[in-house]
Amino acid sequence: MNSVASLENTTFIRPPTFYISGLYNMPHSKYYYIFLCFVYSGTLLGNSFIIGTIYLARTLHTAKYIAVFNLALSDLFGSSAIIPKYADMFLHDNQYISYEDCLANMFFVFLFMTMQSFTLLALCFDRVIAICFPLRYHAIVTKTTMTLIIGVMWIISAFLVTVRVALITRLSFCRSAIVYSYFCDHGPIYRLACNDNSLNYMMAYVYIAVVLCLPLLLIALSYVCIGFALCKISHGTERIKAMKTCTSHIILVAMFYLPLSGVYFTAHTTYIDPNTRIMNSVLAQVIPPMLNPIIYSLKTEEVLQSIKVLYKRIKVNFAMEESVKSIAKN
Repeated sequence: MNSVASLENTTFIRPPTFYISGLYNMPHSKYYYIFLCFVYSGTLLGNSFIIGTIYLARTLHTAKYIAVFNLALSDLFGSSAIIPKYADMFLHDNQYISYEDCLANMFFVFLFMTMQSFTLLALCFDRVIAICFPLRYHAIVTKTTMTLIIGVMWIISAFLVTVRVALITRLSFCRSAIVYSYFCDHGPIYRLACNDNSLNYMMAYVYIAVVLCLPLLLIALSYVCIGFALCKISHGTERIKAMKTCTSHIILVAMFYLPLSGVYFTAHTTYIDPNTRIMNSVLAQVIPPMLNPIIYSLKTEEVLQSIKVLYKRIKVNFAMEESVKSIAKN
């Protein structure tokens, strides 16, 4: 039953549920949802492994790995906010979601997406200082500094997303409650409103500017500075070594920003088939979190060395336990 209230002499309607349309009339779509479940399993294992490794290995308790830890955390919770609910909805044909759950889903999906973007910017800051100011790196990029940066990013992210979600609560839905997306997406929901949604429209553009455009612009400017710094390095081997430390980060930036930016800007400038938009958006949001641990962490010498040390420690502890058990039996 709809909850109705008076709002500026108009009928204010808040639907009890929204219907998430998902992929429409697409053959064999269930195989796509099953594929996403496998992607989520890889994301869960990879990011949990990186989080555990950074937590257990004292050598990784540095400023850089505070940011890497935060990226893994954001990737893990970001995928968890999308895939389990998404798979449950469409594999079990249960596409209705309550109004309150819908807003909660919107909040968490966008919160962790925002943090993924900001954390890539924090990692870029680490690379800029390391290459442009190598002698001052340990004085500038401290654990306290990085913790403060990450903390401020969480506050900004929570504020942006809270405002975005709060503005939805002022909308009246008197026509339709069908959301043409794969989750409680901000754009498809505010467009359903039958009262003034101009604030939501403006907030959508503010969000894109702050979360996608601004970080991408700052990262691009940072790599211009890095490029100038590399040109000043006389030795070719040192230049290549410095470039290698940036390669993984550049791949992560490309994987995260290019698909999402493409989907957002194309959707605002031209017509895209809903199924195509949904598939591109889902893959843009769930594939990078699965690949990030492999590209950024497991290819890093520091992480590999820490994994070897942890493995040896576990092996020694296991051998000691076995010897104690054998002595006890005798």
